[in-house]
Amino acid sequence: MNILLWHVHGSWTTSFVQGEHRYLLPVTPARDADGLGRARTWDWPASVREVTPEGLRDEAIDVVVLQRTRDLELVREWLGREPGRDLPAVFLEHNAPGLEPGDGPVPHTRHPLADRDDVPIAHVTHFNRLLYDNGRAPTTVVEHGIVDPGERYTGELARAAVVVNEPVRRGRTVGADLLPGLAAAAPVDVFGMGLSGLHERYGLDPDRVALFEDPPQAAMHTALARRRVYVHPVRWTSLGLSLLEAMHLGMPVVALATTEVVEAVPPEAGVLSTRPERLWEAARTYLHDEDAARLAGKAARAAALERYGLPRFLHDWNALLEEVTR
Repeated sequence: MNILLWHVHGSWTTSFVQGEHRYLLPVTPARDADGLGRARTWDWPASVREVTPEGLRDEAIDVVVLQRTRDLELVREWLGREPGRDLPAVFLEHNAPGLEPGDGPVPHTRHPLADRDDVPIAHVTHFNRLLYDNGRAPTTVVEHGIVDPGERYTGELARAAVVVNEPVRRGRTVGADLLPGLAAAAPVDVFGMGLSGLHERYGLDPDRVALFEDPPQAAMHTALARRRVYVHPVRWTSLGLSLLEAMHLGMPVVALATTEVVEAVPPEAGVLSTRPERLWEAARTYLHDEDAARLAGKAARAAALERYGLPRFLHDWNALLEEVTR
């Protein structure tokens, strides 16, 4: 099957392109959002091929996986076809409602495809499907799947690890304002994109909070596994793939009990709470109790492999794509 999709979410796409199909990714001269092409910090197979907008008309495309309303416009412009009518399509919804401009207040956010019944919406979490007003659009949930990085946890560094992108811009949404409280309880290493200005914005002590800007995925996995505990301070987003990757690595988890996290992390894998003080206490405990940290990490890995393993993810997507292309 030839699948057209845009490079929107690198970690998710890394899992998706492990399947048995051919994946056509638009590439523009500027490598902008309309055509980012292949990833540069993820390892993707040769079945992922870059195609220019002009070249797409010569491709035998079986289905398109849409991820933004902009993708609908580009299919019409570049292919002269209407998704759902002239070309089988699925709309993959990555985000929780309320994160995009114009979404409207949660839980009244109406999905952009709510008035269509020819393009199914595939949500990445049950929480997202529940919170959106999906209207008459057919919906399903295909939960995340992770390329297993292996059980790498050593926990040799008595530090907490946090992965968050653009915390200065996104602020409270990703829990950036909670970092001072965490740093008071444990030394913290923050990994991600858009970290510049984080110390200044939240008055963080560089001796307590170190920043690691946009590391390659493989290097980040190795670095995370050396930290004693993974902390997920995100208030409102879809289920973070970095959390699932940390669980696969065998890290104990300390996380805000919000959105889909309460389904993803079982009690034996760490500590969930809506009370930040409870989380900082848990992080401090894991820093000083290596045995407890290791046991929780093993439980986290077992849970992640069972629910968010790659084979189940690819099987579910194959079933959905076969359904829409019949």
